[in-house]
Amino acid sequence: MKTITSVKRLALAVGLLTSSGFLSAADLAAGDVINAANLDQRLDETFHGDAISTLLTDRQKKLVLEEGLVITLKDPEDIPMGEDYLAATEQYSGTVTFNPDTRMMEGWKAGIPFPDIDLETPNAAEKLIWNHHVAQPSKNYQEYPDFTYLFVDDDRGLERTQQWVLKRLYLKGRLGEETTEVGDENILFKQLLYATYPADIRGLGLFTIRYDSPKLDDSWAYIKSVRRTRRLSGGTWMDPIGGTDQLNDDIEIFNAHPTWYPEYKLLGKKKVLVIANRKDKGWVREESGNGQYPAVDLDNAPYWNPVGEWEPREVWVIEATAPPEHPYSKKVLYMDTQFPRFYMADVYDRKGEFWKWMFYQLGPYPTYDNDTAILSHAGFTIDYQRRHATIFLVSPETSFNTPVKPNEISLRQLEQAAAR
Repeated sequence: MKTITSVKRLALAVGLLTSSGFLSAADLAAGDVINAANLDQRLDETFHGDAISTLLTDRQKKLVLEEGLVITLKDPEDIPMGEDYLAATEQYSGTVTFNPDTRMMEGWKAGIPFPDIDLETPNAAEKLIWNHHVAQPSKNYQEYPDFTYLFVDDDRGLERTQQWVLKRLYLKGRLGEETTEVGDENILFKQLLYATYPADIRGLGLFTIRYDSPKLDDSWAYIKSVRRTRRLSGGTWMDPIGGTDQLNDDIEIFNAHPTWYPEYKLLGKKKVLVIANRKDKGWVREESGNGQYPAVDLDNAPYWNPVGEWEPREVWVIEATAPPEHPYSKKVLYMDTQFPRFYMADVYDRKGEFWKWMFYQLGPYPTYDNDTAILSHAGFTIDYQRRHATIFLVSPETSFNTPVKPNEISLRQLEQAAAR
């Protein structure tokens, strides 16, 4: 009788624990996988105390269930920030204000202009966009001397590759001993973007000046047919990049002056699963075939899904409403709360229908001057209406903060690159 009573009491205790949630969900471990076959089961399980159902966005759930996305879990890991970046933020952020009438910030010199934002902060969404616009943690000069574009079709797989050069030099907000303006005080940065492979597109490219004002970019393109550069209209910021699925506005997910989008909304703050600490190469030249591109699942349809270790990161969720002349109606953006970089975006067409998903694999990266930057190892722009993707992968030769002079990023350099 005592044994039966003890069993009943144990069963009752287990039932109470289960009903209270203590035993209702398993805690997953690093290396566990979320895929279409186990998604329903995984949604009720937890990882580092958070339910998988909350760590996945609605879009990610659809991509797992309908598009073959596979997520391998990784324990969360601290992301080191540059010492100069943090020092400039502490030194200068107290002098920055936001003018809601002009939608401009005022008094910024370097670092994150608005580091202390919460859900109750007035104009929080616009301030976060300003943080991203001027204070991406990549120091004064970014040089991608040879990155590759993969063009992927969901039926044929990898179609072709291209190789490009991207150079961006900031003239304002400079870090370290150079925390000062150089050159024209009205210019935020100068940028070169041009193709080097294959031969039929070699030399195609853009030289762009981004102003520290709502003024539209000045841009020049090299036209191979006439072997000349031509000045373009200011609307090039929302034009496609060559034959890719990207717009100029999609570089690093969001590449517009904050005032060019008429409205932003802060939708909330939450933890999501992202690839935030990639340290291995996304492009391995010495390998052959699909093995060159370990950041992409080129072996399994639809051949464009990202591959890596996904960890929970806290993000801001921001809705950016595009201007009426823009191809998009809005972007829903996911920005790390520790530093102003985006991991992903859900993009909608003018009818309000889902169009593209953008996803970036980030990771810390040493700079030339022995500091730390945040590198985009890989970036995915997937067009689900066209069923096509453009994926960029950086090369190991990427560098940050190497010595460079402002006149080295110029229209003349674009012309010289085209003539090679």
